[in-house]
Amino acid sequence: MLATAHAACLIGIEAHPVQVEVRLGEGLPGFDIVGLPERGVRESRIRVRAALSSIGFAFPPRHLVLNLAPGDLPKTGAGLDLAIAASVLAACEGVSPEQLPSTMLIGELSLSGELRPVRGVLALLHSARRAGLEHAIIPEGNRHEAMLVDGIAVYSAPHVGAVARWLNAEAPLSEVERKDDALLVPQAHEADRDLGAIRGQQAARRALEIAAAGKHHMLMIGSPGAGKTMLARALPSILPPPTPEEALEIATIASSAGLRSPRILLGRQRPFRAPHHTASAAAIVGGGEPVRAGELTLAHRGVLFLDELPEFRRDAIETLRTTMEEGEVVISRARQRVRLPAEPMVVAAMNPCPCGYHGDPTRFCRCGESQIARYRSRVSGPLLDRFDLQVAVPRVSARTMRKATPGEPSKAVQQRVCAARARLGSNALRPGLESLTRDVSKEALQLLELGVERLKMSARAYLKALRVAHTIAALDRSAEVLPTHTAEALQYRVLDREPA
Repeated sequence: MLATAHAACLIGIEAHPVQVEVRLGEGLPGFDIVGLPERGVRESRIRVRAALSSIGFAFPPRHLVLNLAPGDLPKTGAGLDLAIAASVLAACEGVSPEQLPSTMLIGELSLSGELRPVRGVLALLHSARRAGLEHAIIPEGNRHEAMLVDGIAVYSAPHVGAVARWLNAEAPLSEVERKDDALLVPQAHEADRDLGAIRGQQAARRALEIAAAGKHHMLMIGSPGAGKTMLARALPSILPPPTPEEALEIATIASSAGLRSPRILLGRQRPFRAPHHTASAAAIVGGGEPVRAGELTLAHRGVLFLDELPEFRRDAIETLRTTMEEGEVVISRARQRVRLPAEPMVVAAMNPCPCGYHGDPTRFCRCGESQIARYRSRVSGPLLDRFDLQVAVPRVSARTMRKATPGEPSKAVQQRVCAARARLGSNALRPGLESLTRDVSKEALQLLELGVERLKMSARAYLKALRVAHTIAALDRSAEVLPTHTAEALQYRVLDREPA
């Protein structure tokens, strides 16, 4: 007898439909799997055999052939276990096959038959809806993710036995209730990540507000302990809350990466990722076999913070050059080409020299000129050029910190950021010179061109300075970019002013 069940496998963050076909044939007892299964899928026959024995099912002394279609798609992950088990039961007449053509089955099986949660359930359910399926069965542990999906009836099951009874119409399964407001509940930020907790650093706070309003990449340069990390961690608190569409996109990426925390999946808080400087290029960009999302994709629509930028491997950070411009990652393999969304705000921090005190008025720098040049050369000029804002962050003395009044809280700054983005509208990422020079006064353009000539800035840096000037004008509620706006934009080119 032939039985077919629907499943899906995850490549990157995209789900690909898989048909699980089982034929009970003649010959010596055996269980063969074909259709490009990787090792984890090949091992599923052991898990399925043990799980089905826990509900009293005995494999017949026949030859079972299991085909995973399409045959040219590599099948990965343990999420195919439930579909394999159901198709085996249907082929051996252990369950009714009536519901299988309209149902997607997702879940990993334990040896005792329990359903374990899998990553990527959101993407898998969207794939089932696009395929026109009416039902989907998922593990109990993935229930909170399924609340975000509509257009398909989703049921959660604790055990393979419960799925078998549902297929035989002997007992119902618990249906996951769709919650339309699941993505509309903002999450509060921690007190130590609020901009109000930062004392002093008025120039850096201003740069942070500009970066948030215009979606600008930002590089902070300063001595150890100046507050660069604290500033970066406060950035998500002043970003506008994501729209429901963006929140669903963020949740889908988190689900595909196996981040199953309800706070990450259901909150409207943008992601903040801060990989260690020992991270490989594959960890930053994505890769592996099968392809999985890297930090760039996990920070999509949020913030990617690279602390101690020169300490990162050169091949890891140089991959940012294309991504910071294009907003996506393309990973090419011999059998597949995977596109991953990657549009975070990239915020980096570095010391001015190896000891960290070059230019510090209170500490002596022990580094020679050659050491400073060698340290800064770890980050290439083309990569530095892609940071819209390059900000000096001086150290704040203990006395100044004690006497300084608390800073403006994130909520107030966030309101100005949202208003500025509304004024910028679709021009927030203006790419062309013609659109960027629109609404710019003649005096402002002349000042900017003079600054570009004096600082020997590249054409890319010129366009980025124009974008920053437009953002500053939007924050100032000005309909036109004035000389004061271009002058401030030029101030955020620290490395253009300093000799390497």
